[in-house]
This record gives sequence, structure tokens and C-alpha cells, in this order.
Amino acid sequence: MNEKKKTLIFAVTAIALALLAFVTAPKKVTPNAFLDQGEPFFPNFTDPNEATSLEVINYDEETGEAIPFKVVFAQGKWTIPSHYDYPADGKERLAKTAAGVIALRKDDFRSDNAADQEACGVIDPIDETATALKGRGKRVTITGNNEQVLADIIIGKAVPEREGFYFVRMPGQKRIYAARVDLDISTKFNDWIEADLLKVEKNDINQVVLKDYSINERTGSVNQRDVLTLKKEGDKWVADRMSAGQEVDNSKATTLLTTLDELKIVGVRPKPAGLSNSLKKSEAGVEITTPDMLSLQSKGYYFARDGSLLSNEGEMQARTGDGVVYTLRFGEVAYGTGFEVSAGGDTVRQSPAGPAENRYLFITASFDPSQLKEPPKPANTDFLNKADSLWSDGDRRNKEIYDAHEAWRQKFTRGQMAVDELNNRFANWYYVISEESFKKLRLTRADLVKAKTS
Repeated sequence: MNEKKKTLIFAVTAIALALLAFVTAPKKVTPNAFLDQGEPFFPNFTDPNEATSLEVINYDEETGEAIPFKVVFAQGKWTIPSHYDYPADGKERLAKTAAGVIALRKDDFRSDNAADQEACGVIDPIDETATALKGRGKRVTITGNNEQVLADIIIGKAVPEREGFYFVRMPGQKRIYAARVDLDISTKFNDWIEADLLKVEKNDINQVVLKDYSINERTGSVNQRDVLTLKKEGDKWVADRMSAGQEVDNSKATTLLTTLDELKIVGVRPKPAGLSNSLKKSEAGVEITTPDMLSLQSKGYYFARDGSLLSNEGEMQARTGDGVVYTLRFGEVAYGTGFEVSAGGDTVRQSPAGPAENRYLFITASFDPSQLKEPPKPANTDFLNKADSLWSDGDRRNKEIYDAHEAWRQKFTRGQMAVDELNNRFANWYYVISEESFKKLRLTRADLVKAKTS
């Protein structure tokens, strides 16, 4: 055998041995559980603006009930279905929540064992086959157009000793992950609505009228105790029928005004459609049907013989310099907490078993033109058809008068438009306010008028 053949044989043998070693060598095995580590939970969901609804389902371990909360975008507006489609101010909050869900990553695999779901708090809150009352998580579902599910995940307990990390699981899957969760997922009704209920600044209010009366619901008689009128004079408030030795407690008056400015609601109930439509047409008067009357009475509101609407815990009026007059009528007590208060049923005479007492509030707005005194009109408007360089002294005076009258007219129009806008908001709803807010607003002469300090 010549040298070339020997060399060739040795080379072939070496290659064969190398291939055999490669095939038979042990390999590094990555468990399937770790193959998706670091990947996003929802890779096809990348644009938070695609979200058109958010549903969050919590679980009440005491009652064994799942508690859903949902906001949706439909027919050009955001609403809260669980609260009678009350308008939601939710686009920005929803987009922020959606962005947080998009950012979720499968940071760390923890378990494939279904028995670990309770300890991690990731049992589906709406899983009727699960027997455990504890260990149920918060299920977050985001959908887009045509109810396409963009994201659906269960968020459980915080991961021990890993700040910002929570156990998470996708519904229908056993695998549990630890993931960094940075989500502001509020299910509080008042976090999703317009916070500024009255849209009034306390510094714009120049008069408050407090009507202290109550109604005997059995006889229909009115117990008129007092009517207190407060007016703003400079930096101080004065009250009607004060003696020389008395003054308004400005601290309490300021608290009252601040409460009006920052007034928040804790719940809503819908008014009957006929009553709502009638209230929106404020100039046409209010038409009342028997169902409307029963609805009003159930919340503590009654019509007097002269047609005026009364409430069983009195009322107050707040007037602004723009001629807008807010009337707040305090009605029946609404007992309860949580969802029972924010959306509850249509009944109010519930058992006062709990400590929380809230109040129904009926709000209307009207326009008082006497607040805006009309200035004189110009003798003529000939200057409108002249170049500025051709104006006479009389034209210039008329221009100044015209500008002042035009400013008044615009302010007058804005006041009327503001009242129409407010009544369109208020007409559909009975509001529920907290007992704390009620006590700060439901003040009497004895609360606000005191002896002068030396």
C-alpha cells in the first residue's frame, strides 16, 4: 500500500471518529418550561390605543363572589356598564393600563403544578370548578375592536423578596410565572369618572343660600326652620340677619366652599328617562308621571303644592359671578359600602346594619341674569363701517361702549350655555355623596354665624 492510500485511509478514519464523537456526545438540554423565558405574554398586542374595553374581576373571599368592573368604548363614548352606563373618563387611564399589560414579560418560570395556584394566588376568580375560596387572583381582560381579546391574564400574590414582582398565570394554562407588574388597575368607580362634578371654582362663588327644612313624609307637611343667605364682600362673608356682635365663621365657610369645589360622588342611580328628558328642557318646565313620582319619593324628594321640588333634608344654592346657580337637594340616606353604594339597587330603605351612611343628591342648574348687569349700548355703530383712521371722537367712544357691551353679551351667552351643559349632565342621575361631604355642606346658621372675637 503506497503512502497516498495510507494517508487517505487515516483521514477518512479520523473524520468518521469525529462524527461519531459529535453524535454520541452528551448535549446541554434546556427544559421546555424555560424556552419562553423573557418573552412577552401578548406579542401581538403592541399598541395600547387598540384597547376599547377593560374588565377587571376581583374575588370577595368573605362572600365567595366574583366582582367584575368594566369600562367600554361604544357609540363614541366611554361608559361603565356595571353603573348604568355612567360616562367614564377612561381613555387615558385605559391606555396607561394597556401599556402596562403590553410590557409584561415571562421573567421567571415558577411552576407547572396546578396545586401551586392557591399558594401563588392565581386561581381564576370566575372558575366555578375550583373549590378554594382563597388564592384567587385578579383577572384582567383587554379587548379591542369587534371584541377581539388582546390580553387576558390573572395576577396573583406578590413574589416574596422581589419588589414589584407578582405571580401571574394565563387563564386556561397551568404554568405560573413571576413577572414584574407595573399596572394601575383601579376598580373604584370614582377613579374612572369625571372628578370635577360641579365644574365650579370656589373663588367664583359669591352667594350661598342654605334652606334648612325637612318634610314629614306621612303628612306631606314642611318644617321650614331657617333660610340663611351668605354673601361675599371682599375677602369676607356676611350673613343676613346678623347682629352687630356677630360674624361669619370664615373657616367653616371656606370648608363649605372647598367641599363644593372638590365635591365627589361615591355612587349613581339613573333617573327615569321621562324625568331626565324633562329636566334637560329646563325652560319648558318639568312633566311628572306616576313612575317618576315614585322614583323621586324613593330617594327622598317630593313636589310641593306650588310645583317646587323639595327634599327631606333641605337644600342649598350656590351662585357664581357668571350667573350660574347650582341647587343641591339632599335626599334619603343610602346605607351600605362598596358596590352596594356605588351602583346598588334602586331601593334605599335598606337595613342600617353597617356604619356607612351616604346621601342621595339631586342637582340642577339655572341661570340668573341679574348677576350680570347689562351695560349701556352705543348710540350707534357707524364706526363698524369706517376705517379706523376715519373715526371721530364719537366713534371712538361708541367703540369703547360697544366693546364693553359685547363682552357682557359673550359672558351672558357663556353662562346660559354652561347651564345647559350642566343640566344635560345632571338630568340623568341621582348622585350619592358620602356622609362626610353631606355634613360639611348641610350647615345651619348656628354652625356658620358666631360671636365676634375681640
